[in-house]
Amino acid sequence: MLNTSSLTGLILHLQRLSTEDGPGLRTTVFFKGCPLRCQWCHNPESISSRPEVQWIKNRCIGCYSCIEICDHHGLVRTTDGIQRDRNVCSVCGACVEACPANAMELLGTEISVEDLVAELKKDQAFFKKSGGGVTLSGGEPTLQPHFAKELVSQLKAANVNVALDTCLLSQRQTLEALYPQIDIFLVDLKMIDPLQHERWTGAPLAPILNNLTWLANQLRQKDDLKRLWIRTPLIPGATATLENLTGISHYLADHLSDVVERWELCAFNNLCQDKYSRLDLNWHFADTALMSQSDLSQAGIWAGSGGFDPQRTFVTGAARFEVNETQENYGTNTLPQ
Repeated sequence: MLNTSSLTGLILHLQRLSTEDGPGLRTTVFFKGCPLRCQWCHNPESISSRPEVQWIKNRCIGCYSCIEICDHHGLVRTTDGIQRDRNVCSVCGACVEACPANAMELLGTEISVEDLVAELKKDQAFFKKSGGGVTLSGGEPTLQPHFAKELVSQLKAANVNVALDTCLLSQRQTLEALYPQIDIFLVDLKMIDPLQHERWTGAPLAPILNNLTWLANQLRQKDDLKRLWIRTPLIPGATATLENLTGISHYLADHLSDVVERWELCAFNNLCQDKYSRLDLNWHFADTALMSQSDLSQAGIWAGSGGFDPQRTFVTGAARFEVNETQENYGTNTLPQ
C-alpha cells in the first residue's frame, strides 16, 4: 500500500494567473522531467528529471563565493563569468546558499502533496470567478505518476478543476489512473510524420498516437463532459510547414473530430534563449526570429485546409511587429468558457 502522506514530487515552479494553459485563470504546476528532447523546447530546465543549478549572469556581482565553497572544484572563473563543470557537480546546493546575489539558482524543488495542495488552494477564489483551475504541466507530469495521481485526487476533493498538459508519451496505466479525475486534457501533437517527429523530438510518434486513440475512445465511451484540446507549436522550419499542419489537420478530421474541442497553434517564441545559456546549452533556434503576422495567418490557412473544423482552430501567441504589415487574425484568441 502506497504511503501517500510521504509522497513528494520534483517541481520547478508555480505560475499563477495563467491564461495560456486551459480555460479561465489557472495556476500551472511545472513538473521537472520530460521524455522528449524537442530541439525547440521553450523550457529546457524542465527536461532533466534531476535538480540542476543555473548561473544567472546579470545577477552576478563577481564575488566568487560560489567558487570558494565548491568542494568538487566544479566552478571556474572565465572571461564570460562563471563556468560549471556539470560532470563533477553534485547539485549539493552549496553554491546556491553561498551566493549573496541569488545568481546561483536551484532548479527543482522537492515538495509534498499536502504542501503543494495547500499552496494551490490559496488561488481558489480566482478559479471560481474565472472558471479556471490548476494545470499540471512540465516537463511531463506523468513521469511522476504516484505524485501526480495523489495531487489530482486531493485537488478534486477540494473541488478544483484540473487540466493535464501532456505529450502522451506515457505508460498506459498512468493515464488510466489519472483519467477519472482530469477535467481537461491538453495534448501536444507536434508533428504527424513519424520520421520527422523522431528527428526533431528524439522520440517515436506511434506510442503517442496509440495513447491519443485510447484517450479519444475513453471520451466517447464515458461521455463524462471531459474536454480535449490539441496543441501544436509553430516552429519555423520544423512544425510550421504546409505538410505538417495539413497532415495534423487530416488526422484530427479523420480520427478525432468528434472529441476535440479546440486545436491551438502556438506561435514560436524566443524568450527562452537565456535559459539555454544559463544551463550551458546551445539552442538550435537561437537565431530564429518570431514569426510575422502573415506567417501566423498562413499557418492558420494551412491548418484550415486539411479538413479539421477552422472554427475550432486558433492561432495564439505573439507575432513579430513589421511596419505596414496587414494585421490579420485567424480565429480568435478568446478561450472558450
